[in-house]
Amino acid sequence: MSTPLSDPLSPTLPPTTDSPVEHAATAASARGLARTYGRGEHVVHALRGVDLDLPAGRFTAVMGPSGSGKSTLMHCLAGLDTPTAGSVSVAGQELAGLGDTALTLFRRQHLGFVFQAFNLLPMLTAEQNILLPLELTGRRAVARARPHVDAVVDVLGLRDRLRHRPSELSGGQQQRVAIARALATRPAIVFADEPTGNLDSAASAEVLGLLRRSVRELSQTVVMVTHEVDAAAHADDVVVLADGAVRAHLVDPSRDELVATLAGRPGDGR
Repeated sequence: MSTPLSDPLSPTLPPTTDSPVEHAATAASARGLARTYGRGEHVVHALRGVDLDLPAGRFTAVMGPSGSGKSTLMHCLAGLDTPTAGSVSVAGQELAGLGDTALTLFRRQHLGFVFQAFNLLPMLTAEQNILLPLELTGRRAVARARPHVDAVVDVLGLRDRLRHRPSELSGGQQQRVAIARALATRPAIVFADEPTGNLDSAASAEVLGLLRRSVRELSQTVVMVTHEVDAAAHADDVVVLADGAVRAHLVDPSRDELVATLAGRPGDGR
């Protein structure tokens, strides 16, 4: 692996789109965010009036028990689900003001996604998978993004794996390729949904370390949904949900503080 760049996202690197969204102090925010499913006696209140600000350039973990609303929150913040009430703003853009086509383009250009199942195309090489979001935008976008993509490849240690197809890679290596693909467009936010769910403990630690490095060395913003305390311990901030509401928003928590908050014990930051 080459020596990590101190600031790969310096102004000397060209943008990856013609009109990039500027990263702000707050990467995403929600106000009065509610999401309800079903009707009558079958109604489910997945989110209940969530107010939240997610800082740019930091690694935020979203935690909570099953059914707490953490995946629904991520889907609403990423424009993958439509809130029943309230508003969502990402990189200064109110999502409610975008039609379906504009929202699709916004996600493609300004958001990155890492999923538990990797979602790599098996017929493509690692490099082709990484470049796919840029190829969808056009050749000019690929050319402009190449210096940044090269920096991402080196930081994630993929230089000697670029010609391999997913079937020739381990689970941890496939997730590294998925992370590189998410970072390729220099997104305002990378949303990671249980990114270590299909990995063993060693590969999980590696992937979490790489997400951590993308924040530190590539000035990336990462929002990760997880139910694992050890995974959340890699984050700068931890948002804890319970019954569709924010129980606590912890900054640089210790593992003990995080465990106490999840358990709902006194002094947990409620």
